[in-house]
Amino acid sequence: MQHNTTYIFAFATVVCAVCATMISVSAVGLRAKQDYNREIDRKKSVLMAARLVGDNDALTAEQVEEKFGSIRQVVVDLETGERSDMDPAQYDPATAGVIHPAANPAQIMEMPAKVMIYEVMDGDKVSMLVLPIFGKGLWGTLYGYLALDRDLQTIRGITYYKHKETPGLGGEVENPRWKSLWPGRKAYNENGDVAITVVKGQAGTVEEDPHHVDGLSGATITSRGVTNMLHFWLGEPGFKSFLHNYEPNRSA
Repeated sequence: MQHNTTYIFAFATVVCAVCATMISVSAVGLRAKQDYNREIDRKKSVLMAARLVGDNDALTAEQVEEKFGSIRQVVVDLETGERSDMDPAQYDPATAGVIHPAANPAQIMEMPAKVMIYEVMDGDKVSMLVLPIFGKGLWGTLYGYLALDRDLQTIRGITYYKHKETPGLGGEVENPRWKSLWPGRKAYNENGDVAITVVKGQAGTVEEDPHHVDGLSGATITSRGVTNMLHFWLGEPGFKSFLHNYEPNRSA
């Protein structure tokens, strides 16, 4: 049976409309579940940075929530270097305001004015802080978390949960072996300057060479990107003012 052009276009329009409606309904119906899964992934990444779970631990959402129970969320105002009065449950990075920092090696052109950090609690004491970090690698922006001991100097762990680096090269930021080199390294030197650096080649032991970490083989630009973003976020444009203000109240 042959149909004229009008019929064909009308039929195609109806099919497209039905398909679009089905996709829209599915997207709306799954949005809550997708948001929940993203929240679980975020919490698991924080736990991994704090080394409270392993990279290969297969955890249910319920197990992640249970382990995250020892973590207190805090909103920080990067413009003032102080805690924000904002309820963490109401925090939305899309409405947190924007800061445009000066040109920097991490190539961060825009950052939220308020960010969520995480206090890992040991009873009523803070045992470590987990800070969000991001910056430019070779092919795009790397997003991760850095955990600091309650002395605000000793690194307890690092993890990256999103990046576009080359598998086997810059993608080795995900390698558990490389991440295991970070605990015990020192973020700042004796003068209070950011000193942690990913070096080309092999660094010394934590005791002998506390400010350096092994470079990623064949991924010089990614290694440099990790250094740059840590110097940014641990420095004045990032969390340095907050950490300075926070230290006297680190058990709060």
